[in-house]
Amino acid sequence: MTDDGTTAAGATGTLGYEQARDELIEVVRRLEAGGTTLEESLALWERGEELAKVCRHWLEGARARLDAALAGPADPAENGAGPAADNS
Repeated sequence: MTDDGTTAAGATGTLGYEQARDELIEVVRRLEAGGTTLEESLALWERGEELAKVCRHWLEGARARLDAALAGPADPAENGAGPAADNS
């Protein structure tokens, strides 16, 4: 990662949810373990924030797909289409 964060930002853009989550878990583990310098801790924190954004993006996308699927008709007969709708 560079000081301006460009390398890390570019790398997070290609991560899948599971990859970002696993790396975020490792970042948190390292921060909780301590023993890093202030500079290293800040870099880990920033990386963790980037990874959390990636995870949030994937989860929001999944939520939107689920909402769209649930909003669609479950059965064509409910829309007045198909033989079940014709009761004459």
